Amino acid sequence: MGLHVGGFEDRPDWPKMGPSLLIASCLIVAIRTAKWPPHLNPLMCERDMNEEIEFAIQTANRVLANLAAKYESVFPQKKEPWYQVDEEDVRK
Repeated sequence: MGLHVGGFEDRPDWPKMGPSLLIASCLIVAIRTAKWPPHLNPLMCERDMNEEIEFAIQTANRVLANLAAKYESVFPQKKEPWYQVDEEDVRK
């Protein structure tokens, strides 16, 4: 009665990609801010850093989304079931 598992498909395991996004964002921030001179005004430094972090997250997210769309097999995979209906669910 109901749906039965017809098989499994390999799909990207999105929860496992969170650390990849974090690492990529941190690398972007580190590279972009490596040659910053020291700031005397902490408020100015905090505002600039927040802008850099936001930019890094957006950039890493776009790259990760494009890679996952085109090359999903390079990311951690999990098996997701696909379902098929049985005779009881077919309309007569």
